Amino acid sequence: MDLPLILGLGLAVFSLAGAFMLDGGHLGALLSFTAAIIVFGGTLGATAIAFSISELKNIPRLFKIALFPKQQEPERVIDLIVSLADEARREGLLYLENRLGEIDDQFLRKGVQLVVDGTDPELVRSIMEVELFAIEERHHIGSSIFETAGGYAPTMGIIGTVMGLIHVLGNMSDPNALGPAIAVAFMATLYGVGSANVLWLPVGAKLANLSKKESTLRMLMIEGIVSLQAGYNPMLIRERLSAFLNPDLRIRDKRDMED
Repeated sequence: MDLPLILGLGLAVFSLAGAFMLDGGHLGALLSFTAAIIVFGGTLGATAIAFSISELKNIPRLFKIALFPKQQEPERVIDLIVSLADEARREGLLYLENRLGEIDDQFLRKGVQLVVDGTDPELVRSIMEVELFAIEERHHIGSSIFETAGGYAPTMGIIGTVMGLIHVLGNMSDPNALGPAIAVAFMATLYGVGSANVLWLPVGAKLANLSKKESTLRMLMIEGIVSLQAGYNPMLIRERLSAFLNPDLRIRDKRDMED
């Protein structure tokens, strides 16, 4: 489970609700079933218009990805590529066919398979870059769903508040009931702005961040595959691919090599 997402969401909700209670409010005052229907139902409906059914079906899976991200460690990928390069120099590129079953990542396995099949180096790079582009587009659609919902939610909250005020102003026979009724009307705005900035937009940003990290890893794989096919020295390949690591990982990787 992604700890920053859980802690961040919990901190945001706790801070908002806690500050409200410290100011003398009570949580029951923040609950409104009709406001929730207007905001969440309206947001989901408006968002559904912008995307296809096949794209919307991925929403549960996207939540799962945000909560349980599966990311490979770049340094381990580099170790694997360097190992493959070392064996290719000693045994030949065709020998790598024996290692294909050990490569769990489909993207990397496809690249190595192209190399084993004797595909032209430029064509290998082109095929892998097209594959990367397709992956990035799919990821962009996923994060866009949540970003779109985050854009609609505040507007739906305002619509809900206006609807509530219309109802209040149409029933002004009891002045004592105006205060509570207006407070309930403004609940829709709270739900709209709150859900956008605590749920929809943060999850969308999380998915976009995960996508960027995966794209960087895929670029690392492409450079490693091309270098492997070119027959570069494994140490030079490691040095080249280390450029994709952050400075701390580079220093640690060099220390491990020296040891």
